Amino acid sequence: MPTPDPSRLPPLDLLASFELAARHLSFTRAAAERFVTQSAMSRQMQQLEEQLGVPLFVRRHRALLLTEDGQRLQAACSDALDRIRGTLSQIRSRERREVLGITTTTGLASLWLIPRLPEFTRTNPGIDVRIDADMGVRDLARDQLDIAIRYAALGSAEGRPLWRETLTPVCSPSLLRRGPPLASPADLVHHTLIQLQAPVGSGMPVEWATWLRSMGLPELQPAATISVNSYGEAVAAAQAGQGIALGRRPLIDHLLRARSLVVPFKLAKATQKGYSLVVAPHAAERPAVQAMVAWLLAQAEATERTLQPPKRRRGPDAAADRQA
Repeated sequence: MPTPDPSRLPPLDLLASFELAARHLSFTRAAAERFVTQSAMSRQMQQLEEQLGVPLFVRRHRALLLTEDGQRLQAACSDALDRIRGTLSQIRSRERREVLGITTTTGLASLWLIPRLPEFTRTNPGIDVRIDADMGVRDLARDQLDIAIRYAALGSAEGRPLWRETLTPVCSPSLLRRGPPLASPADLVHHTLIQLQAPVGSGMPVEWATWLRSMGLPELQPAATISVNSYGEAVAAAQAGQGIALGRRPLIDHLLRARSLVVPFKLAKATQKGYSLVVAPHAAERPAVQAMVAWLLAQAEATERTLQPPKRRRGPDAAADRQA
């Protein structure tokens, strides 16, 4: 055999054929995968051996074995091709990934949707979620969005209702310990109230004015007010002990469970507003969108159950509760 040039790489087509023949130890089976004849595969292996200057196979009657050099080349080819296949799979997977656009309010995005998203992405690989958080109403078609979770007056919003909002004052546990008494709405006169930025010159923030009026305290003036630009900031200020915020349930329920916020008095007020789910017509048939809609509805159903008042217990258990 002629002495080969050690720096010259054989044709990759020959190496791919060799990897098959070495893996199957059969020219016939390798030929079938390469869509060539058995004789053509045999000639390719002879050509590769000539280029390398060493035998790669031991050819016996109805048996094919690898030489020591053949075994070394098989290991190298298998490793290289496996790495190439893995890289191609990653590239193709990225090309096939779906991007799903959701628009909703900043408060719902930060307090309700984003904390739950890891469950969806874990159970729905290949779907990337893009969140557009804004208080404005987006045009789904124009802005290339697929789903909207909208906050609006009950009965006025399109789409499928998710839950009705409930408002209740909330504050940090530390404020209850160190601050003036806070046993009833009338005690708010001694505290700072936190809410979204009110229009210039409007006086008391609208939501607090509405809530206090519903409690029979329309003239109450707090010790101070703090106005912020987003609901997430209002919640953060309340958690930091800066004052009392109106907690929007169910958005803050996880903070109540963690006791980073507490309800000073049990006077929740259901509002005439709520959230609804809207699906863009152009996206309704996409499997990724359908998966997200089903997941959102399941999450909303579980969330709405937390807003229902607990059923009154009866029988021995109730008696035991009273004794406790």
